[in-house]
Amino acid sequence: MSAAKGTRITWLGHATVLIQTAQGTSILIDPFIAQNPKYPKEFSLPSKIDYVLLTHGHGDHISDAVPVAKKHGSTVVAIYELADFVAQKGVSKTIGMNLGGTVKLNDVAATMVEAKHSSGAQDEKGTHYVGTATGFVLTVANGPVLYHAGDTTVFGDMSLIRELYKPKIAMLPIGGHYTMGPQEVALAARLLQPEVILPIHFGTFPPLTGTPAQVAALAGSGVEVVEWKPGEDYVA
Repeated sequence: MSAAKGTRITWLGHATVLIQTAQGTSILIDPFIAQNPKYPKEFSLPSKIDYVLLTHGHGDHISDAVPVAKKHGSTVVAIYELADFVAQKGVSKTIGMNLGGTVKLNDVAATMVEAKHSSGAQDEKGTHYVGTATGFVLTVANGPVLYHAGDTTVFGDMSLIRELYKPKIAMLPIGGHYTMGPQEVALAARLLQPEVILPIHFGTFPPLTGTPAQVAALAGSGVEVVEWKPGEDYVA
């Protein structure tokens, strides 16, 4: 882990990631906090979170979006239908977008890209259609290009993400069962060609058995696979 000043990426367990740029923009992706068994309980979110990004509507990705946005004054960014869903739950500031679109979030350009996964949000009234599952490419001004894949399996058009955006750091789910596992992640690494893989969505629940060591063994020496724990930072 680097201690240099730059873009700080903090893994908060499961797919929840906090990104803080050198210019001071704070972005929280897929907040799953209160019911997340791997959330680092000693960790305190910053008082100001500028944006909350949601990749899809499943509860282990959006369950704390509304309380976080209300408490920290955040704007929620998501596919149009999911942004509308959280707005109906009381979030006052939302940005609804769609695949291929890019929005400017202070010093970060956030581009919504494809993912291969289901998406539905549940509440006391049942399950609701909230658009499709997505990922985000985050291009930080004077910083790295980051890719948070959300929940997905490997798919051939990851090569288009590489060609269009050239992400340096890829946050990829590796646990298996609900997303791709190590074998698929190794292929995703070849399609994306990042310099660094930050593994997410593993070890939270018993079925999520994939490990960073397994990914590293299959992906080979061309990419760094970071073995990190919830609460740890990676600075780029």
